[in-house]
Amino acid sequence: MKKFLAMLLALTMVLALAACGGKKEEAPAPAETPAEAPAEESAVKIGLICVHDINSGYDAAHIEGLQTACKELGIPESQIVMKYNIPEDETCQDTAVDLAEQGCTIIFSDSYGHQMHMQAAAEEYPDVTFVACTGDLAASSGLSNYKNMFPYTYESRYVSGVVAGMKLKELMDAGTISDPYVGYVGAYPYAEVVCGYTAFLLGIQSVVPEAHMDVQYTNSWYDPAKEAETANALMARGCVIIGQHADSTGAPSAVQEALEKGTVAYSVGYNIDMLSVAPDAALTSAQNNWSVLYKHMLEEFMAGEELPTDFACGYADGAVMISALGGSCAEGTQEAVDAAWAGIKDGSLKVFDTSKFTCQPAADGSYQVDADGHVTSAFGLDTNGDWVNDAGEAIEGGAFMESVLRSAPYFALRIDGITELNNN
Repeated sequence: MKKFLAMLLALTMVLALAACGGKKEEAPAPAETPAEAPAEESAVKIGLICVHDINSGYDAAHIEGLQTACKELGIPESQIVMKYNIPEDETCQDTAVDLAEQGCTIIFSDSYGHQMHMQAAAEEYPDVTFVACTGDLAASSGLSNYKNMFPYTYESRYVSGVVAGMKLKELMDAGTISDPYVGYVGAYPYAEVVCGYTAFLLGIQSVVPEAHMDVQYTNSWYDPAKEAETANALMARGCVIIGQHADSTGAPSAVQEALEKGTVAYSVGYNIDMLSVAPDAALTSAQNNWSVLYKHMLEEFMAGEELPTDFACGYADGAVMISALGGSCAEGTQEAVDAAWAGIKDGSLKVFDTSKFTCQPAADGSYQVDADGHVTSAFGLDTNGDWVNDAGEAIEGGAFMESVLRSAPYFALRIDGITELNNN
């Protein structure tokens, strides 16, 4: 009897242990245990620091670009941490540190003024990779975990200028206007902005050689009221096309209102399609496809590859484009656009072809011109932080080679035909 009871007890214990073992195998892994988290969720955690939020076209393009890249790479949204409305001051460093402390392994920022604060965070967290979009300090920082990236924005600026040029030509051929006068709402007198508006005018001049442009700065990346006010001031001077390097719908909205009141004026926007706010005035917008850049950097990061210190690409890789042409565009515009894109892609069209523009001699020595004002030599890099390029030959094959020496734009030449109304 004792033997029977002992055997029964032993059998009961075996069954109990088997039952407990079954429960352990079926139980889900605890969320707070990183070692048991799915591999794809622990491989990379991404931070994005935005200077504004989804209401800014520029920031919206970054947010959508990162989300698209992550979706294509199979990175779940739970692995993305976004920080909005982070100013270009020490707040950026604090935010970058917070993201690193949250476990982000790669952190991006989207505004030029963020870069020095991203560098400071990179120095503090050498095991985390920091990427400043539209920055130019990575190459000189000496940090292996600090990078820059930016698209060839000048390409889409040029093609959007072709669209504007076709409209100007139509207005002049019809006798509606006699002066091909263009206005441009710029954020700051930085090389990024100068490069963009110069490419824009060169695109216009490829259709209307005598076109000229005034630039007025808002001294803000995003200020809808100020951008509208600046657009109105330019139209009051007689500008019939208003371009922009500013991040809101303020300028296109003002142009639409002026057009409805009888002013001859049309808009070329930036970042987003402006037809929703300027259905009659908007011709097109220069746009960036940030998903291409984010995907490239994340793919290499996840593969354990060394990321390029400066990464830039353009139309050939699908990184820049223009938005759908508006109904007010001139006949033949699509064909002109297609031809421009084809030339850029095959290299036969150089946006900054030095035979297509002239400059006054450089007082600061940053470039040299011949007797006719054509640039023969120009520096592309600023080595001492004084905002004057002093190294790195940028002229090659009769063209200024933008975003080759570094990813961020460095074309800062002021060409003839463009007047800055308030460079401060």
